[in-house]
Amino acid sequence: MAQSLTSLLTHIVFGTKNRIPYLDDEIKHELYLYIAKILQNHNCQSLRLGGTEDHIHVLCVMAKNLSIGKMVEEIKTSSSKWIKTKGIKYQEFYWQPGYGAFSVSSSHRDIVCNYVSNQKQHHQKRTFMEEFHGLLKKHQLVIDSRYPID
Repeated sequence: MAQSLTSLLTHIVFGTKNRIPYLDDEIKHELYLYIAKILQNHNCQSLRLGGTEDHIHVLCVMAKNLSIGKMVEEIKTSSSKWIKTKGIKYQEFYWQPGYGAFSVSSSHRDIVCNYVSNQKQHHQKRTFMEEFHGLLKKHQLVIDSRYPID
């Protein structure tokens, strides 16, 4: 085959350091646009961004020549620097060190888009950690106890 074709839908989740609720309505929309631009600059397609005050969900189509780890690093590094320029209340902003990344079947694209869009309602019933543990269980991932995530 003369070309390389991929369809790599990925659901990425990570939180603010110490779950500090920095991602308020003042910054959230602009942050999502900023992250979408980072993805675009790395030949990734942003499908949906959402979250709450202490974490973010990114649903994207990954570029064929970029690792998930590198993309998350780019998102976190660039957006963290950007957020700190948005006012004194954001100057101590940091993302948590880790992340979760989950493959998404093309047939489940709309379901995950809706899930990411409805984070505010979703978190009226479940905490971020309950949600994250549920995602890990659903994707059959085991937490390494040397690196607690809560």
